[in-house]
Amino acid sequence: MPYYFPFDMYYLILVLPAVLLALFAQIRVQRSFRKYAQVRTRRALTGAQAAQAILQANDLTHIRIEPVAGRLSDHYDPKAGVIRLSEAVYGADSVAAVGVAAHEAGHAVQYGNGYGPIRLRQAIIPVSRVGSMLAMPLVLLGLFLSYGWLIQLGILFFGLAVVFQLVTLPVEFNASRRALAALEERRLLDETELPQARRVLSAAALTYVAALAVSLAQFLRLLLLFGGQRGRRR
Repeated sequence: MPYYFPFDMYYLILVLPAVLLALFAQIRVQRSFRKYAQVRTRRALTGAQAAQAILQANDLTHIRIEPVAGRLSDHYDPKAGVIRLSEAVYGADSVAAVGVAAHEAGHAVQYGNGYGPIRLRQAIIPVSRVGSMLAMPLVLLGLFLSYGWLIQLGILFFGLAVVFQLVTLPVEFNASRRALAALEERRLLDETELPQARRVLSAAALTYVAALAVSLAQFLRLLLLFGGQRGRRR
C-alpha cells in the first residue's frame, strides 16, 4: 500500500499510476471470474475434482483439498499439505472454478517437483514479512528523530518485501502454465473452455504484476526522497 509524506511529484509520477493499475487489475479479475463463473463445464467438473485429478496425475494424492470461507481466498498451504478452495470454486462446476483450482494444484505440483523459484519464495517469506512490517515505521521514526541511518534501514527492509514480490511473479506465471497444460492434457476442459480459463488466470496474473509495480514505484520514490541521507541530519 502507498505511504504518504509531504506532497512530492514522485508520488504523482511513480506511485499513482501503479496504484491505478492495481485498481484496474482488481476490477478485471473480479469481472473475469464473475463472467466465467456463469459458464458451466461440459463435463460438469467441479473445482475440487479438477484439482484432485491434477494431483493424482502427479502422484500427489497425499495432498488434501478443503473448502475455505471467503471470495477468491483460494491458496495452497505447503506446510499443511492442503489446497484450500473458496466456496465459489470448491463445489462449483464453472470454467472459472476449474481454472482457479487448477492453478492452486499447479502450486502443489511446483513443490512436488522441487521447482526452484517457489522454494526460494518460501525461504524468504519470514524475512520479507519482517521487512514489510518494519520498513515504514523505521522510515517515519528516522524522519521524526532526524536519523538518516534509520531511514536507510527502513528503505532496505522495504526492498526485501519488493524482492519477495519479484520472486512471486514467475512462480504465479508458472503455476498458471502448469494448470492450463494439465487441463488440456487431462482433457478436463475442451478446446472452447481452455481459452476462457486462460482469460481468468491472465486476469489474476495481472494483479501480481500490479502489486509488484506499486512496490517498485514506492521503493524508487523512497530512494529518490531519502536515499542520499547518511548518519544524523542536522
